[in-house]
Amino acid sequence: MKIPAGAPRFIYVRQSFLIRLILDRKNIEINPLLETYGKYIKRIDQALEDELSIYSESEFIEPLKYSLEGGKRIRPIILNLSAETVGKIDENVLAASCAVEFLHMESIIHDDIIDNETMRRQKEPFHIKYGYNTSVLTGDFVLGLILAISSRLDNARITKDLATTAMLMSEGEMIEGRLETSEDVTFDDYLKVIEYKTATAFEVAARAGAIIANGTDEQIELLTSYGKNLGIAYQIRDDLLDWKNEDKLFNLLIKKSSDPRDVFNKMEELLKEFSEKARTSLRKIPDSDAKMNLDNLIKFTSFKA
Repeated sequence: MKIPAGAPRFIYVRQSFLIRLILDRKNIEINPLLETYGKYIKRIDQALEDELSIYSESEFIEPLKYSLEGGKRIRPIILNLSAETVGKIDENVLAASCAVEFLHMESIIHDDIIDNETMRRQKEPFHIKYGYNTSVLTGDFVLGLILAISSRLDNARITKDLATTAMLMSEGEMIEGRLETSEDVTFDDYLKVIEYKTATAFEVAARAGAIIANGTDEQIELLTSYGKNLGIAYQIRDDLLDWKNEDKLFNLLIKKSSDPRDVFNKMEELLKEFSEKARTSLRKIPDSDAKMNLDNLIKFTSFKA
């Protein structure tokens, strides 16, 4: 909208406000977590920027920045909120937040190659933008970033958990690849794949936050359970929304079913079951704003057919 010369100043102010409002709404549409968790996302993004600044001279710096653009940051948000639920957010919490986001980023780079994706976060996926060689090497570099962060945290429990998560995510990808050529896929198979590929990253985020913030053993286990069950519910919802995607493992369950409605009904039952399990784990945690924000995340697993 062009404003005529000499127009009153309030018109400029109003236009600026409207433009900012439109951009804010657009950003929230891209990342619905911004509206409620904006202050956490801002802090996490700053931590990621600070972490990458260490490698500003690296050949990987621009590809890394590209890969981080547009992420919802749900895993580091969970880590921050878990820490805040039992203690406080400090520099170690923010460093661990970077580690779990890098782990997620590395998995996306490789998943998109395996799945032949042509679009990610409304832009070209990494392997199309930078090529296969750079994709593989960037994945290796990111694992190095995670190891470097883990060494600074100097906590053997978190190092072990991050390593186990990375291995399980890869294991889940392998299992999924095998099942894609199988004619006997079961719901147990499906749940195992999404537990390994998706839920383990949610789980390690919640667990790491609780460990760093010195939660009790009971609090750590409760938040670990919350993260795992939230992650499973989150992926089930994502698959329900994307049910037409032929490459989804969920689609194989539909194809082998005599009545696809039975599959959808079962999926919705599982979604409610794991969402409620996540909510149940939180009930034993003392009330706080952080706990309420963790509970609010469960709303993002709701699904209406």
